[in-house]
Order: sequence, then structure tokens, then C-alpha cells
Amino acid sequence: MSKALIVIDLQYDFCPGGALAVPGGDQIVGGINELMHGFDAVVFTQDWHPEGHSSFASSHPDHNIYDVIEMPYGPQVLWPEHCIQNTSGAEFHEDLNLARADAIIRKGYRSEVDSYSAFFENDKITPTGLEGYLRTRNINDLHLAGLATDFCVAYSAIDAAKLGFNTTVHTHLCKAINLDGSLETALLNMKKEGVLLHG
Repeated sequence: MSKALIVIDLQYDFCPGGALAVPGGDQIVGGINELMHGFDAVVFTQDWHPEGHSSFASSHPDHNIYDVIEMPYGPQVLWPEHCIQNTSGAEFHEDLNLARADAIIRKGYRSEVDSYSAFFENDKITPTGLEGYLRTRNINDLHLAGLATDFCVAYSAIDAAKLGFNTTVHTHLCKAINLDGSLETALLNMKKEGVLLHG
């Protein structure tokens, strides 16, 4: 059985000093680089928003950062502007071993819908293409690490499990935003879907 490591959004805007900094987000890079050696494939995801994306609080003048609004596809947290295409904040952390990437999946590039999961946009219908890539490589066993535990990592892991992949999250190689208890909720939801939490 082939196995892949999915590295979620290790970009500067999610690291300390970035626009949407995850506490300690840069501390997991070395461990993730070491983990890569044991896998048949390594896939990176990259948040890749156009300017004025609908998930940015700045696109909703009557709302504040971290407000939750209803979008056509459901509830949406409003974020600071982050990971805008072709900006330094959208770049991968310089210490990440990019040479090991077999594929890079960009997400969140449609202005009208956000995308936490590596598999689907937040409408839960529009695919990113990752599933097809993994199926053609006959990969059934997925391991996830990266940023942030309670959003993009958790959404990706839950979708992976629902799609029938054996799914493990290396929690010691993830960091969380933890917005109003979102970390605890994410961990419970992952366990509920059969995701193995390791570390």
C-alpha cells in the first residue's frame, strides 16, 4: 500500500510575523522535513487567494476580522487578508524542503468561495484535484501535517477519511489558531470520522 504525506499550508502568512500568524507555526518545519523521507509521495497545499477574496473581512465593510457570516455555501469566518497570490506571504517557508514535493495543490483561488480542505472547496462540492492525483498513484494511506490544526488540517483530514483513505494527523507537527475553542472541536470531529491522531 502506497502512502503520501500531505503538508498543509506552510506559508509565511501563517507563520509568526505573517498576516494570519499561527503561534509557533514555523517550529514544525524541521520535523516535517524529517518526516518526508518515509513516504512514496509528498504533496504540498498552498493557500492562493486573489485580492478582494470573499473570505477577507476587508471585503465586508460592516464586519470585523473573525466574524462569522453566512455565505451561499454555509458559515464563513472572515479572515485578515492573507496568502494573496504572488505575494511574499503566500510563499512557502524557506526552510521547507520544496525539492521533495511531488505535487502542489493550490486552493482558495476562486474569489467567491474559500477553501480549507486539500480536497474540496468550502462548498464541499468543487474538487481541488488532489483525490484524483492520489487515486492514479494508487495511494490509500495519508498522513497530514501543517497549518492550522483546527482549520485546513482538520478539514483535509475529515474529507480524506470520508473519501475512504486511511488518514493519520501528526498532531505534534501541526499548530492551531484555536479560535473560540476551535482546536478541541476539530480534534473531536477528526476522531469521530476515524482519523488517527498521532503524536
